[in-house]
Amino acid sequence: MTNEMNPVFNVFRFPEPALVSVNGVELEVFEAGREHGNPIVLCHGFPEHAFSWRHQVPALVAAGYHVIIPNQRGYGHSSRPAEVTAYDIEHLTGDLVALLDHFGYEDATFVGHDWGANVVWNLALLHPERVNKIINLALPYQERGEKPWIELMEAFFGGDFYFVHFNRQPGVADAILHENTSRFLRNIFRKNVPLAPPEPGMVMINLALAEKPLGEPLMEENELAVFVSAFESSGFTGSINWYRNLDRNWHFMADIAPMIHQPTLMIYGERDTIPKSENLKNIVPNLDVVSLDCGHWIQQEKPEETTRAILDWLEQQNA
Repeated sequence: MTNEMNPVFNVFRFPEPALVSVNGVELEVFEAGREHGNPIVLCHGFPEHAFSWRHQVPALVAAGYHVIIPNQRGYGHSSRPAEVTAYDIEHLTGDLVALLDHFGYEDATFVGHDWGANVVWNLALLHPERVNKIINLALPYQERGEKPWIELMEAFFGGDFYFVHFNRQPGVADAILHENTSRFLRNIFRKNVPLAPPEPGMVMINLALAEKPLGEPLMEENELAVFVSAFESSGFTGSINWYRNLDRNWHFMADIAPMIHQPTLMIYGERDTIPKSENLKNIVPNLDVVSLDCGHWIQQEKPEETTRAILDWLEQQNA
């Protein structure tokens, strides 16, 4: 796929994509600044796209970084394996390791938002030698409790909570979101609105069907069109399959000590319902924290502030 085939990308001078074969799949990868070396890999969340990092790319390239932004498996024009287990944390982190191998890098700085942050946390645990620094947004490291994740969430939030619903009723949300792609994305991408309300219920399906969304739109129509076009093409099953591996991931990580030594910046949105971690410093001792006055979509809602926080922190680390 080229930007000529997807002309909306030209509005923002977003990098040209390429399909890269790694770890048994093809990933749609956008990159800029390869001449600099010094890799930084930006990992999106749900229901997002590499394009969610559009505001950060020019400044990172100008600061001397080789910016690598994959659409992770299940997203965009990347591969969408049929097997649910193909989206477990072993595969997702393996994709990023193989991406470094493809570009010839021993390690890189990894930046993650939402689900992307979860992948980056686990990448640092499973492949610590490939991660030199971490910048994560919205989602702090999720401590592994005594019960598998879905069982725990079902006990706390009930069967309608979207994590649980995705697992207990496979295919239902996938179809509803796909039938209402434009409305769902228009409704979920709002400023100062958390990803899920305090009583979440069937929040994703409700967002797909709601006629009057809350909050101010997060992006312009031509920006939103990138996301809508991508999900109209890919559907939502691949991305939802990440949720369907939460319990599998819980078992897989059972014997991995939760200690992350890399220098780390955690960026929170003050209006996000994802709670700040009170124990993150115990797991990530080399930690700095920044909080911005925004909701869940931090790097898109507060692009200048987010970019400045990232660049200032990287400069301090490299001093």
